Amino acid sequence: MLWKTLSKAFEGFAAALAVCVAIGTGAAAQGFAGLGQGGDGFALPQPDPVFDFPADHGPHEGFRIEWWYLTATLRDAQGTRYGIQWTLFRSALSPEGPQVWMGHFGLTTPDAHYSAERLARGGVGQAGVQVAPFDAWIDDWQLAGPDLDRLTLRARTAETGYDLALSAQGPLVFHGDGGFSVKSASGQASYYYSQPFYSVSGLLDLPSGPVEVTGEAWLDREWSSQPLEGDQEGWDWFSLHLDDGNRLMAFRLRGDGDYTYASWIAPDGRLTPYGDGALTLEPLTTAQVAGRTVPVRWRLRLPAEGVDLDVGAVNPQSWQDTLFSYWEGPVTATGSHRAEGYLEMTGYE
Repeated sequence: MLWKTLSKAFEGFAAALAVCVAIGTGAAAQGFAGLGQGGDGFALPQPDPVFDFPADHGPHEGFRIEWWYLTATLRDAQGTRYGIQWTLFRSALSPEGPQVWMGHFGLTTPDAHYSAERLARGGVGQAGVQVAPFDAWIDDWQLAGPDLDRLTLRARTAETGYDLALSAQGPLVFHGDGGFSVKSASGQASYYYSQPFYSVSGLLDLPSGPVEVTGEAWLDREWSSQPLEGDQEGWDWFSLHLDDGNRLMAFRLRGDGDYTYASWIAPDGRLTPYGDGALTLEPLTTAQVAGRTVPVRWRLRLPAEGVDLDVGAVNPQSWQDTLFSYWEGPVTATGSHRAEGYLEMTGYE
């Protein structure tokens, strides 16, 4: 038993070390989590992509990093707000080298935030993604279903968990120029598409007991080899479900000069892209979170669509205490529209 325990601990350490090497840590790292370096020898995103489904729902091992990233805004029968996040990351150590996997778990209530992380080596069955039927897993955390339109999400930690069913009510959308998403003035880019039309129902397993919830979810798929410039220290990313049926994805990449982008998504899935400068994000209120000063209330403006929102965190203390830590949690918005969604903020040290 001791040998098994030590062996498992060593494998976890080795996987963590591999992830650090794969996505860049220490003094040599550039950009948040080293995402501004390391593209040499890997495939790079090119303009005018042609996607192939269901194959592109699976791994792209010629690229250095990619993720399957799901968030959901939820309510119980009394109207209490909750949020969950589940992300599976794949990273390559080298263009010909092994793959490593990392899973993130987040569950937010108005009064508490729970986070957890799993690490795995590639090629041993501990983590991976298959496309038909769809199955993305790391250990016993799993996002799976007959296809991307019908999924179940199951994950739990020692404290809490969730078991949710998702059903897509609209099409996939492709950010930037048909899925070619530029991230800097010098042209760093990723391939990026989303499914922002999930309806959700299921159970949250909280320390106080199970809670039935319903709501909406958003799945992001993105892959690249060097998605950031070396001076881009982090990002502020919003996904919002507006009360008129539109959706909005918006981000600011922070560097020597900020770079912004927004996707305006109509109820039928038609997407209008807005390049750098069309979006304005202004921090309004900060909070002390995990020893850091983090914006937890924002003014978000997209004048071309008549959007002027005051966006605030459901729980300001939504800190993901993971290998590369960051803020991630549900938000609500008022102003030109009412909205619910998610906010992710990285690079706040």
